[in-house]
Amino acid sequence: MSTKVSESTGYTENFQMSAFGYIMAAILVILLLPLLPVFAVAWIIWRVFRSDEEIEESFESWREGSQRPPSGT
Repeated sequence: MSTKVSESTGYTENFQMSAFGYIMAAILVILLLPLLPVFAVAWIIWRVFRSDEEIEESFESWREGSQRPPSGT
């Protein structure tokens, strides 16, 4: 006894879900747009006060800073 499986209809575009996604994206953009100046000011303040981050020294500066002669000579 076998059961008949219908053939796949394949990929079809779902207009309703696409429209819902675009509408939700537009709503989020409209809601977050007024917060853009707040984010910009916060980012500038962050950069001003966090600019004293230590710069990682390279191997070359470490080698030159030590009192050892360069290798190979």
